[in-house]
Amino acid sequence: MLVEQLQIPLPVLTALGRDDFFVSESNAIAVALVEGWENWPSRKMVLNGPAGSGKTHLAHVWAKKSGARIVAAQGLEYADIPQLAQGSICVENVDQIAGNMHAEEALFHLHNLVLEQGHSLMITGAAAPNLWPLSLPDLHSRIMGAQSAALSGPDDMLLSALLVKLFADRQIVPASDVIPYLLRQMPRSYHAARTIVDKLDRASLTRPSGVNRPLAIQILAELESPSDT
Repeated sequence: MLVEQLQIPLPVLTALGRDDFFVSESNAIAVALVEGWENWPSRKMVLNGPAGSGKTHLAHVWAKKSGARIVAAQGLEYADIPQLAQGSICVENVDQIAGNMHAEEALFHLHNLVLEQGHSLMITGAAAPNLWPLSLPDLHSRIMGAQSAALSGPDDMLLSALLVKLFADRQIVPASDVIPYLLRQMPRSYHAARTIVDKLDRASLTRPSGVNRPLAIQILAELESPSDT
């Protein structure tokens, strides 16, 4: 009698500690600034980079070092700004509130209160801060007055480390030739790495062989020709 193997999807446990963040040329400056946060000019820093580049990871690293809180810029207009300003804070995705005057004004007041009380402020966004279409000139000038660092696209070392981490977060041990194959064939982006690992994870649930090179070849082919799947 054949017994079908039951595959149970395991939870994704994202590792956000400093030891889980791989340093390469594409992010070394940003990492150094985060680790030296006590020396930020004016006690503030802007961190920018594309989705998946590690902004949230570094925000958590900084929060652990500084005791800071992390909040989303969206919805900031409804927050208790004096309460948030009682300690150091990271406000994520500030570029997403551009044009929302109430949210921009809330961030402006938070910025001033945090610094007046001797705390530190980190702000994150996707594009470089000079490209954020903020409506409030005073907020724009204060953000432009902060030290900034960019997380650029991944080089081979960083992309390899990212794939290892993404698999580990999902408790997956791929075959030894999977990551070298992906590095040669996949699009060079953080988004592509996350998409590919997610699809490999889902597809492997029904395959006793797990994540191997034939499955990687299949997934990349499907991504290149989505209309055929």
